[in-house]
Amino acid sequence: MTLMYGADIITRMQQSFDRRAGLGFALASALAFGGSGVAAKPLIEQGMDSLHVVWLRIAGAALVLLPLAWRHRALARQRPALLAGFGVLAVAGVQAFYFAAIARIPVGVGLLIEFFGPALVLGWVRFVQRRPVTRQAAVGVLFAVTGLACVVEVWAGLGFDPLGLLLAFGAACCQCAYFVLAGHGTDSGDGPAPHPLGVIAYGLIVGAVVLTAVSRPWNLRWSLLGERAELAGGQLPAWTLIAWIILVTTVLAYLFGVLAVRRLSPPVAGVVACLEAVIATVLAWVLLAEHLGAAQIVGGALVLIGAFTAQLAVPASAPGERGEPVAGSVPRRRDDGRKVSGTRR
Repeated sequence: MTLMYGADIITRMQQSFDRRAGLGFALASALAFGGSGVAAKPLIEQGMDSLHVVWLRIAGAALVLLPLAWRHRALARQRPALLAGFGVLAVAGVQAFYFAAIARIPVGVGLLIEFFGPALVLGWVRFVQRRPVTRQAAVGVLFAVTGLACVVEVWAGLGFDPLGLLLAFGAACCQCAYFVLAGHGTDSGDGPAPHPLGVIAYGLIVGAVVLTAVSRPWNLRWSLLGERAELAGGQLPAWTLIAWIILVTTVLAYLFGVLAVRRLSPPVAGVVACLEAVIATVLAWVLLAEHLGAAQIVGGALVLIGAFTAQLAVPASAPGERGEPVAGSVPRRRDDGRKVSGTRR
């Protein structure tokens, strides 16, 4: 009896440690992801094309994670559609649209519009797949739509550059498209869940190939990397910002995210994921002096509430059917106990 009691205490302590560690990894991941736009915008304002910044980020991260791709090389044969979808939509599409958007609108606004993606997934489920959604899902969409209207200030004829807003919405659409694809590519009938680090590594490789064709990096002004860029009133070598974007806001951010989702429940992971937009907005406010008005702050809160609610919603199931999460950004536990997450920015 004493031995069993002692083992139970040790198990509880280990679980508590895992939860605290998972929360720490999740916060670190959100902080790293949230810092990408803040580091990229000075480079764009310095004269570097936004697509070139994206290419440097994705290609550099792909090179760093090549060993992981080799370790999980079987994925290229087992899940080619999932890897292609992740690379084209979640990596190349989301990044290209987002970085092009923040060249025209504030970083926080661009990311808040991107977080409209989960609501778009629900629209796909309801009107394209013609599947019923829960009342919770409908409330989430209502919050997100209302918040989006506040963020862009529709009553004032759009308070920001229309093309920038359209580009940010394109990022949300790419995110939505990947969520839909991931929902088909990770069904239990497809075999064991793919390892998330392998999916990330191959997604970055595919994204780098796509962006190479789109951005034409041979026209990149490499001399800009030797110049200094302005950030928070100071001057930094441009190459240090690129290194930060590659190593911290991409490589470490993804690695911390994978470590987090293995230790946290889906609701907690969803809450922490929404902190990314808050962190990005605060960093842009402090470092780039991109101040948001009261309407943007309230609207941003509504978008995040709507995104979180939509992520946790499940479609109404017919009798005997098992409901599945609607939005793929919430980690889903497979039969083998492994969690599969969607994408982070």
